[in-house]
Amino acid sequence: MITALLVLHVLAAAIAPSLVRRLGSSRAFTLLALVPAAATAWAALRLGPLRTTGTAHAETLNWVPDLHITLAFRVDALAWLMTLVVSGIGALVLLYCAHYVDDEDEGRVGLMAGSLVAFAGAMLGLVTTDDLLVLYVFWEITTVLSYLLIGYQTTSAASTRAAKQALIITTAGGLAMLVGIVLLGHTGGTYSISELVADPPTGTVVTTAVVLLLVGAITKSALVPFHFWLPGAMVAPTPISAYLHAAAMVKAGVYLVARLAPGYADLPAWQVTLLVLGGGTMLVGAFRATRQTDLKLLLAYGTVSQLGFLTLLLAYGSPGATLAGLTLVLAHALFKSCLFLTVGTIDHAMGTRDIRRLVGVRQKMPLLALSATVAAMSMAGLPVLLGFVGKEAALAAVLHPVDGWRSLQGAAGVVVVIGSVLTMAYSARFVWGAFTDGARPPVGKPMPPRWHAPSWLLVAVPGLLSVLGLVLGPASPLLESVLEPHTATVDHLADVYPVHLGLWHGLGLPLLVSALVWLLGAAWWGLQARRPVEVPVPIWPFDAGRSYQHTVRGLDRVALETTGFVQRGSLPMLLGTIFTVLVVLPGSWLLLEDPAWPQEVRLSDGPGQVATGAIVVIAAFLATRARRRLRAVFLVGVTGYGTAYLYLLHGAPDLALTQVLVETVTLVVLVLVLRRLSGRFPDDPTVLTRRIRALLGVAVGAVIGAGALLATGSRVHAPAGVGLAERAVDYGGGYNIVNVILVDVRAWDTMGELSVVLACATGVASLTFLTDENLERVRAGLRQVRGQRLAAVSRAEEPATSTVPWVAGAGLLDQSRRSTILEIVTHLVFHTIILWSVYLLFAGHNQPGGGFSAGIVAGLALCLRYLAGYGAELRAALPVMPTVLLGTGLFIAGGSAVLPMLFGSPALRTWIADVQVPLLGEVHVVTSLLFDVGVYLVVLGLMLDILRSFGTGIDAQIRTERQEREEREAQLVGSAEPEGVTR
Repeated sequence: MITALLVLHVLAAAIAPSLVRRLGSSRAFTLLALVPAAATAWAALRLGPLRTTGTAHAETLNWVPDLHITLAFRVDALAWLMTLVVSGIGALVLLYCAHYVDDEDEGRVGLMAGSLVAFAGAMLGLVTTDDLLVLYVFWEITTVLSYLLIGYQTTSAASTRAAKQALIITTAGGLAMLVGIVLLGHTGGTYSISELVADPPTGTVVTTAVVLLLVGAITKSALVPFHFWLPGAMVAPTPISAYLHAAAMVKAGVYLVARLAPGYADLPAWQVTLLVLGGGTMLVGAFRATRQTDLKLLLAYGTVSQLGFLTLLLAYGSPGATLAGLTLVLAHALFKSCLFLTVGTIDHAMGTRDIRRLVGVRQKMPLLALSATVAAMSMAGLPVLLGFVGKEAALAAVLHPVDGWRSLQGAAGVVVVIGSVLTMAYSARFVWGAFTDGARPPVGKPMPPRWHAPSWLLVAVPGLLSVLGLVLGPASPLLESVLEPHTATVDHLADVYPVHLGLWHGLGLPLLVSALVWLLGAAWWGLQARRPVEVPVPIWPFDAGRSYQHTVRGLDRVALETTGFVQRGSLPMLLGTIFTVLVVLPGSWLLLEDPAWPQEVRLSDGPGQVATGAIVVIAAFLATRARRRLRAVFLVGVTGYGTAYLYLLHGAPDLALTQVLVETVTLVVLVLVLRRLSGRFPDDPTVLTRRIRALLGVAVGAVIGAGALLATGSRVHAPAGVGLAERAVDYGGGYNIVNVILVDVRAWDTMGELSVVLACATGVASLTFLTDENLERVRAGLRQVRGQRLAAVSRAEEPATSTVPWVAGAGLLDQSRRSTILEIVTHLVFHTIILWSVYLLFAGHNQPGGGFSAGIVAGLALCLRYLAGYGAELRAALPVMPTVLLGTGLFIAGGSAVLPMLFGSPALRTWIADVQVPLLGEVHVVTSLLFDVGVYLVVLGLMLDILRSFGTGIDAQIRTERQEREEREAQLVGSAEPEGVTR
């Protein structure tokens, strides 16, 4: 069921932008809210089995068996609670957005809707998975989606800066976490979370791994010293803040601590790290919250404080502290989401959230004021709310330290009391600043410029969250019965004082301390309320946010200086550096060590190889002596074609075909680029430079040749290719071993290479269109060329006075630029080449070919069309943008990877079938052909992008420069004419 819910989230996120465009934001968000609501309903139905038997719901699906990665999901008490939090709050936030978000920018709203649903799905997977590696995948998905959501206001520099800040910090923590995951999984012999917690490994490596895992949790949950990114992220729309920073994203780190606590809370590094940072975060966040004038920032710093409090409790190591921590996880999600949404409603209605400007909010929105006051009471820990129940349990757990008040646990109790006082103070400040008129604006400050009555839903959703916090207070014993199986496993410290959830436990120490906290917090707020409300100023000599900015600027400076030192824009210097390192490092090892050289070296298998090798060597030598670019390009091409022939002589036709096609494409691209370069190489190297380059080239060849000989002579095991032909047929259903390896055996590598191809396509377009300093001039030229093309089209509609073109685009060219022979050849062979590419695509699983070779062949057919009719002919041949082909190809390849998982098989699993087709007979079908189709489209998209950039783009630049040159010459001629002379 978890798998189905995750798939439902993915599908909903994919269609969210379309729903927003077709139905409008209100209806779209309402429909999308049903997706996390379904997960919430499913979790609610699990309440009965969890209470009666305590049995966890488990699902397992093999994903990457060779890496021991499984899509394992396990819903126990902790996962059940977190599912209710992330899915329930997510559904309500999406419902709130239905009346909060305007339809002014459907594109951005659609992206926001899809990202929110996808984020809810990622959090659902994160809190339910039982595999550490899969948890990391979901962890990083939330990081990327949070970047998109925080940076929703794309035109705002502050929004972009805050999104990058959150991304950098959480990604850095995620990388440390990944190292910890690998260390812990390797040491424990499994990546199953339940097994690693039930039977934890020991040792220094395990301690290191756990600390690295905690780095990820600390950065994600905004603990000191990484707490500053969360208040900075308040530039996001308020519903996003309500979900990400109250119920979902920041709870990921807290959840990880709670999940690992049963197995690792007794580690000294665990106790010191989390209790110290959790307590420090609670105090820093609470103190700063008491000084804010922006309601949203007040809640942000309050969230930082609460996250520190939750981390301290869940890392404490006793059943009572764990029970209190989990109760407060739920309570915090309810009251903080309610308060964030309340701020959103106030800002939406009043146009401000500054407490110095808010006047009359209580009178205009009494129901909203009532629900927010109840939520703030829960945040402060006042009876009879769920926050009070959790706070009482927390005090009962930490005010009776096992090792006395001088221990770390004793210090944690003191921190909790002080932090609770500050929490009471900033809770009162929120209610006073938002709903009373005591916070009068300073002189010169304008009053709220407008009043806009909020929709009933903007009041109802915060009200529902407030009511839930009120109802769950008396119902807390039910929550304890569900959480007890998990809290009982955290028994590293015994509870000196019995901890239970309830509204009344007698007049004990926890209640007396709570009363003292309320009094001191009210007094703190009272002292603040007597002073004028001013903008807070920094009072700390050390500020984590400023330190982060200095660090980033320093890294940028170091990167700039390093790049300027090692990359001066000289290709000979850059290649020389690379080759020098290649010679020095492996070459030193070859000279200093005594490697095992092969006893026999066979130079060739026949005269054909000797002759071909000699031609390649001669061509390479002549290429180094060539002073003209075109001659050097063709000589280098000879070396490539010679290498392809050597592959063929060695019995590798598939490699030979690929090498020939790649070499042909390289020649075409280089010829297109040479139009923008001079005919000769610009430098005339000295004799010394030539000798150094020749010596370096010989050294590189010697090192690579020696390495190849050493590799062949050092083999002690059977080659990996032994038996591969038989396994290719059994596993991949094909006789072409190369193609089976690419689309079956190593399909994950090919998937990554497709992403690299997309990056190359982007780089090609950027080099052509974005590096010209006069980009606007080029665009103007492109617009002028389009106008000329349209004029040519209108002229073509008139009675023809010349020969009819053999290709569609040639009619738009001047007669002087046309080649009738080339047009006829193109007209005759283009479709044949395309059919050949399709044949290579379908036959590549058993014969030489495949998606990569077929895509290059189709791209060469487009090259021929371009040469016959330039850009217009290219558009006529394939009237789609390269991005469409690239995106569609990657989508198809990714879909072929996911499709087997829907039927219980590992990702990228190949199915083989022999199907009887009328007129064709028996047809051998393999599902990896779908993956090959994706490769075909991606390669074709790259070829089209290259032609569009180096062909059409450079054509437009050349035409624009020619026209400007002609205009300047005309102006010079006109200025040279004598006065009074007319032409």
